[in-house]
Amino acid sequence: MMRNTTLSTAALGEQSLAKSALLVVAGSVLLTLSSKISVPFFPVPMTMQTFTVLLLGFALGARLGLVTVLAWLAQGAVGLPVFAGPAAGIAYFAGPTGGYLAGFVFATWATGALAERGWDRSLVGSAAAALLGLAVIYASGLGWLGTVVGWDKPVLELGLIPFLPGELVKLCLLACALPLAWRALGRGDS
Repeated sequence: MMRNTTLSTAALGEQSLAKSALLVVAGSVLLTLSSKISVPFFPVPMTMQTFTVLLLGFALGARLGLVTVLAWLAQGAVGLPVFAGPAAGIAYFAGPTGGYLAGFVFATWATGALAERGWDRSLVGSAAAALLGLAVIYASGLGWLGTVVGWDKPVLELGLIPFLPGELVKLCLLACALPLAWRALGRGDS
């Protein structure tokens, strides 16, 4: 079994340019929908984006997952309403969520690279890779959030602590679902 096989390749076969383009479009739509599943916290809303970003990395791999997230960000930059809430455009990146958006890029690549090495085929590996992806997102997000709102504000209370229970649930879902998906394809670890 080749370890660099991703879930999408295992399920759909080798990726042609047309198949890859369809996966990017589908992933972008999924990421947009996950942006709209939102609990309105301030200054950063709680959404299903982190789950979807990590899932895209796991399912599509480092390169195609990265292209998908970059395409989604480009759509938002030109004004399409793909982000949480009604705001869009290049100015959105300068707001309090800009660091999280940047973190999505790196987290997708990281989880995709780990998935290509087989980390998504076991419960422990999936959980560790998802935790690393979340750490990347929150490190980037909190760094930028502190810059935007000021480091004299309770940055952890604004941009991390309220999200931890939800992130734990998302991490558990990914950690359980990924090995099951591989087993369903007949390619999981024994």
